[in-house]
Amino acid sequence: MKSDIEHPKSEIKYKHLFFDLDHTIWDFDKNAEEALHELYGIHKLADIGLHSADLFIETYTRNNHRLWAEYHTGKITKEELREARFKKTFIELGVHPDLLPEGFEEAYVLLCPTKTHLFPHTHETLQYLQSKYTLHLISNGFKESSELKIGNTNIGRYFQHIIISEVVGVNKPDKAIFEHALNLAGATKKESLMIGDSLEADVYGALNFGIDAIYFNPFNLPKPHDVPLQVTHLKELTLML
Repeated sequence: MKSDIEHPKSEIKYKHLFFDLDHTIWDFDKNAEEALHELYGIHKLADIGLHSADLFIETYTRNNHRLWAEYHTGKITKEELREARFKKTFIELGVHPDLLPEGFEEAYVLLCPTKTHLFPHTHETLQYLQSKYTLHLISNGFKESSELKIGNTNIGRYFQHIIISEVVGVNKPDKAIFEHALNLAGATKKESLMIGDSLEADVYGALNFGIDAIYFNPFNLPKPHDVPLQVTHLKELTLML
């Protein structure tokens, strides 16, 4: 298991670790896929011409990721994101607007956060790190969904503070949410470290604010040269921190 480790353990000076939630701890894509397979059958999407559940999920995932990127940067609102992601998917796949299944978004929002798939070794990694550092969570997710995800997976016990952007009123990568998190934690920039999957929201957001960051890169995508550290498995954090 190889890590981009620049600092020996003995030189690590961090006291506070800030984690992202979706796509870093809570396996968003795996949970969404499971929920959408269930809803595909419940809402009988084959009857409106969607004969491949996998194609439906693949198309939704692409649209959802793009819309979330726009939400991160304030280009669209929560309501616009939720209204667009399935509507765009259905229409892209050739479903007539008059046949769009009623209540599908609402059903998804209720079902998906109840799924409990985490990335491998989440609990043991957080338990280990909790014994050495004070852990916090900063999520760009929505309040009700994030609270369900945290409660259903029993990960809240690891974090001293849980910061949800919808509650704060500003999203990562805005410096204001990192400032809020550090003030809440009583932490300084030098003793803080951000860990997340989003280059724009988590990594560059933290680095531009002036705190170190580790890029969580589970799909082993090409790492930009200006990103100093990455891990591809959460357990690697126990080797470098």
